Amino acid sequence: MKFSEMPYQRPDLEELKQRLSGLVERLKGAASYAEAKAVFLEKDQELRHLSTLACLANVRHSIDTRDQFYDGEETFWNGAMPQLQEYLQAWTMAMLASPFRPDFEAEYGDLMFVNAEIQLKTFSPEIIPQLQQENDLTTEYEKLLASAQIPFEGKTYTLSQLTPFKTDADDERRLAAWKAEGQWYKDHQDDLDRIYDQLTHLRDAMGRKLGYEGYTTLGYYRMGRNCYTREDVEKFRAAVVKYLVPVADRIYKEQAKRLGKQYPMSFADNALEFRSGNPRPQGSPDDILAQGKKFYDELSPETSEFFQTMLDNELLDVLSTEGKRSGGYCTDIPDYNVPFIFANFNGTQGDVEVVTHEAGHAFADWMNRDRVPMEYVWPSMEACEVHSMSMEFMAWPWAEGFFGKDTRKFLYSHLSGALTFIPYGAMVDHFQHEVYANPDMTPAQRHAVWKELLGVYMPWMKLDGDIPFYAEGEGWQRQSHIYSSPFYYIDYCLAQTVALQFWALLQTDRKAAWEKYMAYTRQGGSRTFTELLENAGLESPFEEACLRGVCQTASAWLDSFDLTGIE
Repeated sequence: MKFSEMPYQRPDLEELKQRLSGLVERLKGAASYAEAKAVFLEKDQELRHLSTLACLANVRHSIDTRDQFYDGEETFWNGAMPQLQEYLQAWTMAMLASPFRPDFEAEYGDLMFVNAEIQLKTFSPEIIPQLQQENDLTTEYEKLLASAQIPFEGKTYTLSQLTPFKTDADDERRLAAWKAEGQWYKDHQDDLDRIYDQLTHLRDAMGRKLGYEGYTTLGYYRMGRNCYTREDVEKFRAAVVKYLVPVADRIYKEQAKRLGKQYPMSFADNALEFRSGNPRPQGSPDDILAQGKKFYDELSPETSEFFQTMLDNELLDVLSTEGKRSGGYCTDIPDYNVPFIFANFNGTQGDVEVVTHEAGHAFADWMNRDRVPMEYVWPSMEACEVHSMSMEFMAWPWAEGFFGKDTRKFLYSHLSGALTFIPYGAMVDHFQHEVYANPDMTPAQRHAVWKELLGVYMPWMKLDGDIPFYAEGEGWQRQSHIYSSPFYYIDYCLAQTVALQFWALLQTDRKAAWEKYMAYTRQGGSRTFTELLENAGLESPFEEACLRGVCQTASAWLDSFDLTGIE
């Protein structure tokens, strides 16, 4: 079924609560495993339908945040989901206490019980009002960014539409674009500070109500972290500073030489990789999607069927339009066993990465669409990001069809960007740990922390006064994950480290790399992150040797890559 034809109707919340309560009582009263399993499968279908309706409302609101109907539905779901958590928690408790738990574990594995025990630690009815406020505040932030109308060169642009100008090869024009963007954020500084301050205190209060020291422990539980700790993340960040920051620093020093700039460079100059301009995709959005189809058709039978389904059923919304939420994501529509990709094409290499990155998520969902329970379709967040970031590298042999004359630029940019991203992502994570450890910091103090961390993780950034929003340590406010998904961002760094393993293997044995990718992907969410890696024969990013090894291999490739003739 096409996305536009998928029906949506707001559910009756009280009726839904009654159905969930009835399922809990039937599970408790089951006299046999067969009876308990039947209730379990019925509840799984109920959850699939609930998720479908919530997804349709959210996606359609994302596509046009000005749509009054779906704006109202977004408000409804922001209030409804926290209420439903109480009923879903009752189900979880009944499952954990079921005399048939050994039978469920024998048929479905024990991970759903491990995750259920973590989930119990994230909720109590007393925090429902805070959860609702949190939803409203994150929606307010997203709508604020989606509403941006930025004057530039006599026209008006959204944040996404302005992005290509931020990498323009003309120094003055590029700097002007950065200033225009920074000024918009400056003009809305009070709202950005207020929203985040309220979110920080709300989350801290929720953590304390649940018996924790503040938000951090609760945040880890909410992320479903089931195989590593805060200490593991701290060690990973330390390894990033030790091994990767020096590599990234060299990359930016070489970039300064190419551009004829003094090192360290400004934010605007760091955004330009080549004097002749950054790699740009060739052709229109339709051309990019057509090359994406060629890539997936030739990669494997499974990916060919998957991408054709996406195209046939309008499951990609990728054009940047007014009122559209910024950024991009992949989600799924369980009733129809399909994923959905949301993005904002803007004429940069990021457009191609949507077709590879977000479709990597979507393909993993497609491969596991029939899994029971539904929660086994997706693994934990960092594991999901391996699907997407690794798929980006799988597309290298098809790069010329996407980039034409800019192919060599793209290959160098893509790999160097993977390496330079990880320090930024680690900094985002470190910043959030500082914020939630000190929730009473003023906005000015938070900005000062970000500015200090820039010196540790991104020493190649010159903190001059050209673009005050960035130079004064406020640039974190454009990173939506910090507002909407606390502690998510380190997942990208862990996944990128794994994806670089795939990249290294692709240089010597593409067949083996694809087999490992499929071995990893076919497991869905049935195992923890570290188990998924082990089962596919991959190293854990928490092992220091892993990050050290991929740094050495990728750095050597960049050093030997022929950039002759590219200005």
